[in-house]
Amino acid sequence: MPVVVTLDAVISAYGIRAKELARQIGISETQLSLFRSGKVKGLRFRTLARMCAVLQCQPGDLLRYHFDIADLSEQKDPDS
Repeated sequence: MPVVVTLDAVISAYGIRAKELARQIGISETQLSLFRSGKVKGLRFRTLARMCAVLQCQPGDLLRYHFDIADLSEQKDPDS
């Protein structure tokens, strides 16, 4: 998948533990771990907003996109 989660770098730079971030944004450590590993198919904007508020960052600081020509295909996404 061309979308890469860069949350670990932001957590490290901010100096907070993942466990504490999960507590502050109101999700389980397991949910946060799945997001950090890129194993989730979606994320609520409210959760993303809470992460950004706690980490004092922008959504683009947490996610990166690497161009893939297949993303322009008209075929239905198997994950949707």
